[in-house]
Amino acid sequence: MQIVNIVGAGLAGLSAAITLAKTGIKSRLISLQPSERAQSVLAEGGINAALDTMGEHDTPENHFADTLRGGVYLADPNAVENLTYHAPEVLRWLEKLGVPFNRTPEDIALRNFGGQKLKRTAYAKSSTGKIIMHALIDEARKCERSGLIDRMPHHEFLRLLTHEDTCIGVRVRDRYSGKLYDLHGTVLLCSGGMNGIFPGMTTGTTQNSGDVTATVFAQGVCLGNLEMLQYHPTTIGIAGKRCLVTEAARGEGGRLYIERSGEKYFFMEDKYPELGNLMPRDVVARTMYFIRREPDTGDQVYLDMTGLPENAWKNKLSDLRQELMHYLAIDPKKAPIPVQEGIHYFMGGMDTDEEHRTSLQHLYAAGECTCQYHGANRLGGNSMLGALYGGRRAAETILFDKPLDACQVQIVEGEEPLAEPASPAWIAQVSQILLGGLGIVRNEAQLTAALDALYALRPQNPREENRLHLAEAMLRSALERRESRGAHYREDYPEKQEAFRKMTLAEYNGSVRISFRALPERRHHADHN
Repeated sequence: MQIVNIVGAGLAGLSAAITLAKTGIKSRLISLQPSERAQSVLAEGGINAALDTMGEHDTPENHFADTLRGGVYLADPNAVENLTYHAPEVLRWLEKLGVPFNRTPEDIALRNFGGQKLKRTAYAKSSTGKIIMHALIDEARKCERSGLIDRMPHHEFLRLLTHEDTCIGVRVRDRYSGKLYDLHGTVLLCSGGMNGIFPGMTTGTTQNSGDVTATVFAQGVCLGNLEMLQYHPTTIGIAGKRCLVTEAARGEGGRLYIERSGEKYFFMEDKYPELGNLMPRDVVARTMYFIRREPDTGDQVYLDMTGLPENAWKNKLSDLRQELMHYLAIDPKKAPIPVQEGIHYFMGGMDTDEEHRTSLQHLYAAGECTCQYHGANRLGGNSMLGALYGGRRAAETILFDKPLDACQVQIVEGEEPLAEPASPAWIAQVSQILLGGLGIVRNEAQLTAALDALYALRPQNPREENRLHLAEAMLRSALERRESRGAHYREDYPEKQEAFRKMTLAEYNGSVRISFRALPERRHHADHN
């Protein structure tokens, strides 16, 4: 019997499992939390597709161009073409599943989002991720009832099972019973971003610990573009993490300002008159960083939404308003809110080809744990699309390659070193070291100092050792990229360099090795033209 082990039960994992089930292939959906608590439910603003329902003559080719431009031409153009040209199909599939997108009288409504001149982002108020997840969970339950999806919440990934350069399964631990299981078969990793590497500093859930990426890196899986961390310009601090203030707020007319010489200075509109507050996120976050350091300005940036029309608050942003009133005790309809940059998305991750194959045979990856779609900076609205389409595309590739015929489950006797968690104090120490080198603005001295501090640490167990290798790879990737591109800004190399329009690759084989790989040329697929 063929079976696929999917690690992660968010949008990418669900999309893959449903795709496999439609062809009669069974999957195990392995996750720490049930799908209802996956990070995907936190996505707010929307999902991109060139549906052109607003009469602006949008096309998938426009979406393709904006995605490459937003990622500063560091993404695989063939993967991006696949993503953007299939986006309308993904949206119509969601519509058929019953996702209640906001609508015009005739069709799905679209809103403006950063880095895009045309309205392209479908949304369900500002709880789009939660709504889409509900629809996919319902669809997955139908497949579960027919025996084609076996949901395994509260099971923790420990490591891959490998034979030479082939992945043959995965070892997991039941966090309720403590029992260890070896699950044989093809493996698809949909384990999300590395939020747990930066506790308290990201908008994502720290349940996405980064341990999956760290472990498979130590097992020989190649990673790419690890220096590319997206700082979202509008977040607020809450207990244990940053809370996202969706880009939709600016898409509906919210304006960023800082006080300069006692007056409101709407700096994005002054510096970037064409797109203003809807410039790509890396540009907005970096502008906020520098504007606070200009003479005669304050040290706090505000988001002013007091001018938004009543319709926007009632039909598009009502849940955002409630959230801000709950956490800040400020009604954004009546007063500006203080915002700050926070780590929001990891463009870097596992290196895959455009079909989602990793460097190990029979190991695939999709969603935020990969790096092929977003390059040096992700456009708002492309994350849920990348996860949904990526999960489906990975499943289709697995079917093409043929899943391993190995559904054996073994109960493992004895101890597993990777079952011991990293110490919270150790994690916090590594986080502070990384933040010292991987801020919004970087330089060689900061990166070198961070590496020296990292090398001085002494990990106490295998998980800590794996995280140390991953942290080193992140810092060394940033050190070796001697240019500024997208989310990676080097004040000692402030210009973009064509020689560095290459993917950064990180490999581990007893030591961390950093190299660069040229990007492929775009192939125009006949069915897209």
